[in-house]
Amino acid sequence: MNEAPVPDVSFVIAAYNARETIGRAIDSALAQTGVSLEVVVVDDCSTDGTAELVRYFGDARVRLIEMDRNGGPGAARNAGIEAALGRWIAVLDSDDEVRPDRSAAMIATAGRLGAEIVVDNLEVARPGEAAVTMFSGAELRRRPLLTLADFIGSNVIFRSTFNFGYMKPMFLRAFLNDKGLRFDPGLRIGEDYLLLASALASGGRCAVEPGVGYVYHIREGSISRVLEPRHVEAMIEADRGFIRRFALDPQARQAQRRRTRSLIEARVFLALVEQIKQRSLAGCLRLAIAHPAALRHLRMPIEARLRRLFVSTARPAKASF
Repeated sequence: MNEAPVPDVSFVIAAYNARETIGRAIDSALAQTGVSLEVVVVDDCSTDGTAELVRYFGDARVRLIEMDRNGGPGAARNAGIEAALGRWIAVLDSDDEVRPDRSAAMIATAGRLGAEIVVDNLEVARPGEAAVTMFSGAELRRRPLLTLADFIGSNVIFRSTFNFGYMKPMFLRAFLNDKGLRFDPGLRIGEDYLLLASALASGGRCAVEPGVGYVYHIREGSISRVLEPRHVEAMIEADRGFIRRFALDPQARQAQRRRTRSLIEARVFLALVEQIKQRSLAGCLRLAIAHPAALRHLRMPIEARLRRLFVSTARPAKASF
């Protein structure tokens, strides 16, 4: 009996109450040209009928996994990776989409550069606004390979509106398995960053495809209700584990020190904002004396700084797992 051929790409989609957008995401994955594929949707205990929609999608290339309990995006994606059969793993968020030629272009770029990881450019779509390209194509063409130092350095909080952490990589499934790499299920924010950083620290070569292949949809919401001090604390702890696990080269260590300082400042800034909301002058003074560096962030209006903080660390206002 002949075994079924291995798909070129497995799209892994973690979904929680995503009925309104999951169809668009799946359709875009199925529309890929020049590659064979499967779509593995992991429903993380949705209550809006997401699983039912996927179950009856009507395409044999779509598979549904239903989690026993809500474990968050990292746990759901890990379940999808375990079930995936494709040579490449492509993570797709349930409210985003990909362009038809994306997979073929990324695989070709990775093959040309001998890479186990590949990232591409993104288009940012906001309701009622014209879509914009996230990164300059010329900038990415000057950077055929993404290094660990550059990746960590791009993910320094408050530094810029967008960073390389937004990129949605494709990984060789064999590489992830050989290196024992998976998403950290304990992180609800920043799990994408940690996996790519770990893959680079494990010796993976990351090719950069400068073309736009991923469409990133932003749904507006209240940043202050989404990002909490516990999220930043979890990222600090995850970074500690990352540093313990991997030996970093001098450039990566220097970038990591900057990132660590910025995370600590972000934690203090959020605490300072809370003291301001509570009109606690004593609390503000204590934080200001202990962490004077955090005060400079008050030069920008708090809401604007919160927005910059959030988009430096995670996806803005996505469905919460």
